[in-house]
Amino acid sequence: MTAPIFDQIAVIGIGLIGSSIALAARESGAARKVSLFDRDADVRKRAKKLRLGEVCDTAEAACDGADCVILCVPVGAIGETTKQLAPALKAGAILTDVGSVKESVLGEMQAHCPDKVFLIPGHPIAGTEKSGPEAGFPSLFREAWHILTPLPQREEDYNSAVDRLAGFWEMLGAKVEIMDAGRHDRVLAITSHLPHLIAFNIVSTAYDMESVGEGEVVKYSAGGFRDFTRIAASDPTMWRDVFLNNRAAVLETLGRFTEDLAALQRAIRWGDGDMLMKEFERARGIRKAILDAGQDTSETNFGRNTKDKN
Repeated sequence: MTAPIFDQIAVIGIGLIGSSIALAARESGAARKVSLFDRDADVRKRAKKLRLGEVCDTAEAACDGADCVILCVPVGAIGETTKQLAPALKAGAILTDVGSVKESVLGEMQAHCPDKVFLIPGHPIAGTEKSGPEAGFPSLFREAWHILTPLPQREEDYNSAVDRLAGFWEMLGAKVEIMDAGRHDRVLAITSHLPHLIAFNIVSTAYDMESVGEGEVVKYSAGGFRDFTRIAASDPTMWRDVFLNNRAAVLETLGRFTEDLAALQRAIRWGDGDMLMKEFERARGIRKAILDAGQDTSETNFGRNTKDKN
């Protein structure tokens, strides 16, 4: 049996990601002990019933003796949480996070993270639209990418800590990639942030049109709109913070998207079928590339009626 990577980890924030880390760490044996904290007393109570680990009444208590502290809080709260926990972090511990934005919060984390602690930001490319401690499941990270954005340091101890954290996520089933924080934010702006923004907007537009269709928008929701509503069901607080903290990359990507959408609008208006075919065929090719990369399956699900993964 593989030895644990960490004797103890502390998970701060017990939502989908935090609870999944706790379950996966226990199932894989990546950590000998898991301590958890959430500032919501009701969430802590529910987490205790789920037996996710040792649920503590304070964040400081959860971090006491932890070899690795994982911040699973909204992006907008990461800086303040780092400041609060700094005195409780032991020398040689690793401090990481799971935020979808890296560059803008890095400065805040660096400002409060003690020199004796290894700061290694990270982001698991995994999740569902569900939230709360009950939403977690141990297989969430299997075959998913986990991006680490280490500081530009070359000290042997720091590099060893990066390798150790990478090993932890690999034991949870993830594939680890090392990436610059700025590049991470630009990549996620197009692969995750913009699709969510579009989903929120389309669902809101449909809601505004509901009176026109007399309920038909919901009644006849087909695969495309249904899937947009799934994405739009994601945690509002988390996504508000994502857009505010990655605004430069999102706005740049949104500008390009708006230009491309306007081109399609002109093609429809002018009856330019050749242009539409060219763009649709290119998009279909990208979908094939995603399937070939193992990022999705080709299973038909336009009339989906499947059970939840968890």
